[in-house]
Amino acid sequence: MELGNEEGDRNVPPPKERGVGIVARFTLKDLERFEEGVLESIDLPEHDARRFMELGFLPGSVVSAAGRSPFGDPRVYRVDGSEVALRRETAARLVLRRPGSAGRKDP
Repeated sequence: MELGNEEGDRNVPPPKERGVGIVARFTLKDLERFEEGVLESIDLPEHDARRFMELGFLPGSVVSAAGRSPFGDPRVYRVDGSEVALRRETAARLVLRRPGSAGRKDP
């Protein structure tokens, strides 16, 4: 399980334009309602990452944005048949790629 991006940087670049050999990476908080992403990594301490994995947030899992509170935080996400409410700062630590991406790393 990758617990962060390969550079060790906690800042994930914004989504990139689709192109040959490029996988658009973004975070869970960037998902719009009903949009989906495939979980790539969890950038949290190991004990927190394990808890998320117990909830179904496993690498390769499809996650979708399902709803939000009246003020926008927390938001509800669907994963593995469950709905989980996460605050924006936590959702920003789960790195995704677009569904159908080949899973190759950015050049």
